[in-house]
Amino acid sequence: MIVKYEKPIWVVVRFYVKFMEAKLFCFLEIIGVGYKASTNLQGFILYLKLGFGHEIRLQVTSSICVFCFKPNPICCTKIDHQKVTQFVVNVKSCKPPKVYKGKGIQYQNKILH
Repeated sequence: MIVKYEKPIWVVVRFYVKFMEAKLFCFLEIIGVGYKASTNLQGFILYLKLGFGHEIRLQVTSSICVFCFKPNPICCTKIDHQKVTQFVVNVKSCKPPKVYKGKGIQYQNKILH
């Protein structure tokens, strides 16, 4: 399921996270032609299409909330800093960013040197 919004990302995050306490927000951006991310309706599985011959499925633990706003940005939230950053590292390891072409999964608004 791919959800498209016209509003800024923070407005949508505030709407989704209204009733839970989230101390950490990690925004990832997928850069590349045909690269997409989506979640199932419950948000327990993250589907990544990263140019391979198959779809990558990552199991999301119950201690992390993952939202996909458009096909490219991914938001990971929750209270526990270590679990969120570990999940973000697992997602980034599926397709690390390339320095010369700039394709891959990286933190949002990060410039590669």
